Amino acid sequence: MLGSFLQRIGAWGDVMQGIAGRQVALYLEDSLEFAAALLAAWQHGKTVWLTADTLPASCQALAQAVDAFLGEFPPECRAVSAPESRAGAPFLKPLEPLDPEFTALVVHTSGSTGAPQAIPKKLSQLFSEVASLEAVFGPRLAQAEIVATVSHQHIYGLLFKVLWPLAAGRALHAHSLNFPEQLAQVLAQRECVLVASPAHLKRLPAHLDWRAAQRCLRAVFSSGGPLAADAAVAVADLLGQIPIEVYGSSETGGIAWRQVRGAACAAWQALPAVAWRIAADGDVLEVRSPHLGHDNWMRLADRGQASDKGGFLLQGRSDRIVKIEQKRISLNAIEQALLDSGLVREARVIADQEVAGQRQKLTAFAVVTEAGRALLNAQGKHALNQRLRLCLSQVVDAVALPRRWRYLEQMPLNAQGKTTQAQLLALLDEETDTRPRLPRVRLLEQEPLRVLLELIVPASLFYFDGHFPAAPVLPGVVQVDWAILFGRRHFELPAVFRAIHALKFQHVIQAELPVMLELTYENSKGSLQFRYFSGAGQHAGGRILFANEKSAC
Repeated sequence: MLGSFLQRIGAWGDVMQGIAGRQVALYLEDSLEFAAALLAAWQHGKTVWLTADTLPASCQALAQAVDAFLGEFPPECRAVSAPESRAGAPFLKPLEPLDPEFTALVVHTSGSTGAPQAIPKKLSQLFSEVASLEAVFGPRLAQAEIVATVSHQHIYGLLFKVLWPLAAGRALHAHSLNFPEQLAQVLAQRECVLVASPAHLKRLPAHLDWRAAQRCLRAVFSSGGPLAADAAVAVADLLGQIPIEVYGSSETGGIAWRQVRGAACAAWQALPAVAWRIAADGDVLEVRSPHLGHDNWMRLADRGQASDKGGFLLQGRSDRIVKIEQKRISLNAIEQALLDSGLVREARVIADQEVAGQRQKLTAFAVVTEAGRALLNAQGKHALNQRLRLCLSQVVDAVALPRRWRYLEQMPLNAQGKTTQAQLLALLDEETDTRPRLPRVRLLEQEPLRVLLELIVPASLFYFDGHFPAAPVLPGVVQVDWAILFGRRHFELPAVFRAIHALKFQHVIQAELPVMLELTYENSKGSLQFRYFSGAGQHAGGRILFANEKSAC
């Protein structure tokens, strides 16, 4: 295996020799292939720019900074794809020592609170982080394999899934595991460590058999945001390991860690060589760390409080402030007020782009509770908008009331399990596109727990865009989304999506050809059975499980 890996470094080294500039963008899904390309780039003095996605806006921004694109970028980037290995020619050239002061990486902030910002990283900063992680957690990991649900294209995944395992000599899995069924199977095979995000961990389905995984798991890591105490308890019950949460950012690197035991709010404990303090002129946290690349104190956007048991507690962010009509408006406060309404269980509020001569507007994105869903179904979107605006009017200025509202089944998530501002803005961009997003529908049969619909998908459907140019095919994710949408229209489904089973796609659904959608609901199980069929046979089918909020994991 090592010989094959060295071969890949050599093959990528040949590529690097043909690139004149020193700034390269790298995007590869396979973590081993990514690691080989990364090490080859460093051996040839290249600074690697990482991006969490290859969306047009991300690629356009990278094009202003890099000399070449490497890996799996869109065709317009003219990227150099993975080279062929040199048959029978092992990589015999020893890897050269690297200058610790070399700027090895440029990573980007997650974009969850605004536009992603480029952050340069020296090798010394990366070495420091890896050494810190090994010092604190290495003994409990031993030689366990690294399994991840997150991408290495972000600093958390890069460190935990690639750099730390390589430095410590631990085996790593090349691909991220996105489906719980797949994850349960892999975790049950041998001693391993799970590297995940709060978004992934809080959605682990309880109905799967995790007992073998409990016997094999040595640790579960979580980063990218706080993991709710009840979610941490649920993960510990399912996987047999209390998640180790790691607090940090792209700018600071790792800062502290904690394990939440029970409902109590656990304090964060600083990682080795990291110093922290509460700012003298406020309640925000400041840190000094070798991971920063300098010796100065850095002021963070997180508010903190010293714990009487040592360590510190986080008290929310302080930086999500916008000015509207000369008034300072806290987006965090608006989101918290929405959650306090009892009608919303997840909320994100963003400020629209400023337009000269116009007042800046706020848009609210919400995943509703059962009470919110009942109001939405019974009285419609306008009524729910007004009820939430009334709740907000008690705590925020009138100019801060959102002008637009989007109600979602769940927040969009990227590979790191985060909801970025770019993803939310993309949802708004869809509103300006007039192409239809729903089929033409005719109700054929209706019973208390069963309906049969005839659907005709218009040729101009928005979701045909890019799927595929020569012969439009209805994407599977859209078919599932429509099943849920029409299921909610005809049945009182619980608020929380829990899982999907027996999902199969047998035949494609094409434009302008009638197809039947049969929906059957089992109230006692919270189970919505769906199947698409026509004279050509069954096109797709599956079973979607829902749960009430109190019983959802």
